[in-house]
Amino acid sequence: MTTIQWFPGHMAKAKRQIKERLTLIDIVFELRDARAPAATQNPMIQTLIGSRPRVVLLTKADLADTQPLNAWLEHFKARGVSAMAINAKAGLPVEKLVGECRRLLKDKLDKDARRGILVRPFRALIVGVPNVGKSTLINKLVNRRATNVGAVPGITKNLQVIRIHKDLELLDTPGLLWPKFDDQEAAKKLVLIGSLKDSVVALDDVVISAFKLMATRYKEAFDRRYDIDADPDDPLSIFEAIGRRRGCLKKGGAIDDDRVMEIFLDDFRHARFGPVMLDLPEDDTDV
Repeated sequence: MTTIQWFPGHMAKAKRQIKERLTLIDIVFELRDARAPAATQNPMIQTLIGSRPRVVLLTKADLADTQPLNAWLEHFKARGVSAMAINAKAGLPVEKLVGECRRLLKDKLDKDARRGILVRPFRALIVGVPNVGKSTLINKLVNRRATNVGAVPGITKNLQVIRIHKDLELLDTPGLLWPKFDDQEAAKKLVLIGSLKDSVVALDDVVISAFKLMATRYKEAFDRRYDIDADPDDPLSIFEAIGRRRGCLKKGGAIDDDRVMEIFLDDFRHARFGPVMLDLPEDDTDV
């Protein structure tokens, strides 16, 4: 099995970008993929943001299995973590998001009021691992009658501030945050959902793990897609079954494993199995 490695230069750059913005923001929107809330968690975000409030936004909620997704929301609530499931393509609950900002920032707002400080829009920083839907979310928010804010005290000229609501502004965000690579199973899920490039990993390890999960948790949809009877305890037989059903054969009749992996990954990434959940709340060790 090939160990999935991290690139420390990228992590240092992302960490520096976050730190540069922290003094300018009131609240952090931490994006995670709703199909993998644990795997797409940035393991250092809480350390970086310190005492600043955080809202966990579970993106791509339309692709997530509803029952375990609701269980995740209860899981966060039970641990005192603010969390919402969103589908940016369908529309965003901006008023609800602003309301949650008010709730989490109530102490600060009350303190500012006592000191006679004028109320200004909340400033939010959006963070998340690659392909978690950050660009889609920002674009959706920006296109919602957003206006760019001009010179803002304390903010350098090369930082763009976008007002998306009379009470909410976004600061431009770092382009890359690091995924959780100390957990190899989590790293495989990041590859599966496209947060890591296929080229940096041994795809057979990723697909074998995915076959086991799909044949266990979503066996009916998985079997129906390929017209097979998948055995979760024998992922190599799944390669064989899919390969023969789909005609993925080399000369001599051997299975073309690369072609089977390509078909499966394309099916998964285009949600052809229906809504799925890769992480369960009971497997979570940190929120």
